[in-house]
Amino acid sequence: MTRVLDLTRPATEVAPLLLGAVLTCGEGADAVSVRLTEVEAYQGTSDPGSHAYRGASARTVTMFGPPGHLYIYRHLGLHHCMNLVCSPDGESSAVLLRSGEVMAGVETARRRRQAAGVCRTDVDLARGPARLTVALALTREDDGVAVGLSEPAPGRGLLLTGAGQVGAEQISTGPRVGVSGAGGEKRFPWRFWLTEDRHVSAYRPGQVRSRRR
Repeated sequence: MTRVLDLTRPATEVAPLLLGAVLTCGEGADAVSVRLTEVEAYQGTSDPGSHAYRGASARTVTMFGPPGHLYIYRHLGLHHCMNLVCSPDGESSAVLLRSGEVMAGVETARRRRQAAGVCRTDVDLARGPARLTVALALTREDDGVAVGLSEPAPGRGLLLTGAGQVGAEQISTGPRVGVSGAGGEKRFPWRFWLTEDRHVSAYRPGQVRSRRR
């Protein structure tokens, strides 16, 4: 029986349900489908690791909107990363989609990745948050785009299916990748991934920046 994904729930509850789900973007020859293998939960204004921790801004306004949309940001001015907004409107809870396995549209994803940089194997096509957005051809311009759960949403034709099909025994948890400071503490084991799946990205702890004198 297919489980209905309730995106009004907190990110920490939605995140593990996304593992094994398939996100499709585009139509026809441009369509690419990715099975999600790794995600991270961010709890908005109550989470020091979240972009929304200090409140709404021009950058994070999508996170404070209704669930079921993508919050896409540019990381370090180089790469795009995407989050699925969840929880009720105004709560700024979201799940970072970190890694996946390309299930359909492999040639299209490969072409996009090679145009953006080096891609040595198909395992690496969507293995990491920046690679994932490149494979799906999503950028900051797609910030706020809707994601359909039963049929492709208007706009980019995004469709998420198969959520909640992976058992808890297949899921591992731990600290979030690259998050330092208070949000990087072990009390935030909000990274979820499919255990021993080779399409999961490598873990890197956050680096605390030294203050300039």
